Amino acid sequence: MPTFNAPLRDLRFVLHEVFEAPRLWARLPALAHSVDADTADAILEEAAKVTGQLIAPLNRSGDEEGAQWLNGEVSTPRGFKQAYATYINGGWVGLSGNPGYGGMGMPKMLAVQFEEMLYAAGSSFALYSALSSGACLAIDAHASETLKTTYLPPMYEGRWAGSMCLTEAHAGTDLGLIRSRAEPRADGSYSITGSKIFITGGEQDLTENIIHLVLAKLPNAPTGAKGISLFLVPKVMVNPDGTLGARNAVSCGSIEHKMGIKASATCVMNFDGAIGHLIGEPNKGLAAMFTMMNYERLSIGIQGIGCAEASYQAAVGYARERLQSRAATGPVAEEKAADPIIVHADVRRMLLSMKAMTEGGRAFACYVGQQLDLAKFSDDALEQQQAAALVALLTPVAKAFFTDTGLDSCIHGQQVFGGHGYIREWGQEQLVRDVRIAQIYEGTNGIQALDLLGRKVVANGGEGLRSFTAQIRQFASQADAPFAAPLLDAVQRLESTSDWLLTQAKGSPNEVGAASVEYLHLFGYVAYAWMWARMAAVARQHHAQDPAFYSAKLATAEFYFSRLLPRTLGLEACIRAGSAPLYGLSAEQF
Repeated sequence: MPTFNAPLRDLRFVLHEVFEAPRLWARLPALAHSVDADTADAILEEAAKVTGQLIAPLNRSGDEEGAQWLNGEVSTPRGFKQAYATYINGGWVGLSGNPGYGGMGMPKMLAVQFEEMLYAAGSSFALYSALSSGACLAIDAHASETLKTTYLPPMYEGRWAGSMCLTEAHAGTDLGLIRSRAEPRADGSYSITGSKIFITGGEQDLTENIIHLVLAKLPNAPTGAKGISLFLVPKVMVNPDGTLGARNAVSCGSIEHKMGIKASATCVMNFDGAIGHLIGEPNKGLAAMFTMMNYERLSIGIQGIGCAEASYQAAVGYARERLQSRAATGPVAEEKAADPIIVHADVRRMLLSMKAMTEGGRAFACYVGQQLDLAKFSDDALEQQQAAALVALLTPVAKAFFTDTGLDSCIHGQQVFGGHGYIREWGQEQLVRDVRIAQIYEGTNGIQALDLLGRKVVANGGEGLRSFTAQIRQFASQADAPFAAPLLDAVQRLESTSDWLLTQAKGSPNEVGAASVEYLHLFGYVAYAWMWARMAAVARQHHAQDPAFYSAKLATAEFYFSRLLPRTLGLEACIRAGSAPLYGLSAEQF
């Protein structure tokens, strides 16, 4: 039976030593009196207990049983309701929520570490509260004071959940095609009619109410994406005093039978004249919804890191114990019939690849969280603006690169187990199935790549990219910066490839689409190189204090720079091959 233990030592290393988060929090007025190093450590300790002891034991049984649908009602697997009740009693749904409405107001740098633990312990369980947190963010940013006062406190408490209702059977990425309609009512509310698919947590038995955020079109709205509005539609109507009233005209038509995340209810939701309330301005709902979507994209990226960490822990434990053959240099465990497979080069290649990419992703997630905190809490307008620009640039990288490499790591972990990795009881095949969806939902990774290259690099002439690479160059210019030469070489490759694409995109509309996925991966490997150089710098400085931990960091950094970063050479070659090879066949020749 697989187990999960939160990597607290590494989480603290990233938070306290690499990014010096307590020092940052101390200079941000909104955080200075609410969180410090001791508070953060206490939260992480408690989160480790909740995820490792409460949620992780339900992961396999939840997968085996799955969510069940009967006559419009959804039941979660055995143990989920009790675990969720304990979970919300700890205030975890409102961890980074607005304190003015009952949230804890913790920084995102801390929240991303909690989310990693949560996804590692059980992706299906994690999704129920992840959607609630994102819905709260959109309501807090765009809804009226009345709606915020009514809905946010019970949602932060976890008594009410949230969902995000965008996709329709004919409208996925292209939301301008949605057909759901909103008709004004005399009392200022709206009548919402339409059907939505792929709605995570659209129906469940964990909470007493579900607050749906629904995209729909008003009468005579502009065509396409410019005519979309956002509405708050409760499953159960809320009385003026905050108590629950009658059931709204919202129903779950079915749930999907999926490859993974089987304990998470993925619903078809029908709105049959349901009463809803406008969030934000008419016809500007997509911009409001993107507040939630961008939160979810980072969160789902972290799902890739969490699943990879869980897979790595299991694979290392197995590799230390599984006896097969002898080491190439001769017997290591002479008293045993064979050596543990961790002595073999290919097993080490897989484990080190998992370790390097997971720990690099953990650091990069914390860096993105840092920018989110600066954009939200800094009292320096320029710093806020620069941080917000970096968040916009880096969010598609985080979502897509975390999840692409997270799947790779889970497959490596399964491979370490050999045939046992294909068997349910060892847990690795479930991780492969569960993490696979993360490349698809919240905007497929191909769409993320198009967003990065087309909107965040080409559209502004590479300005945002240069702001990011300037930080890397500043770090590498320090006299004692580790791995400065290969890091600068990688940055130069990213910049020169970007400049080449800026030129090519002017003459060929296909170049951005042809290069985008490889470009995002090139960006990701360079970003991780910076993270590893930063971690190596700290490890060098403090090596004597904990030689085992810091020497492992330095050795993993060496592996990353020597065995993984060179992948950027191949990615650059693919990009510079241009779009022509993709269009050498007619549609009929495929």
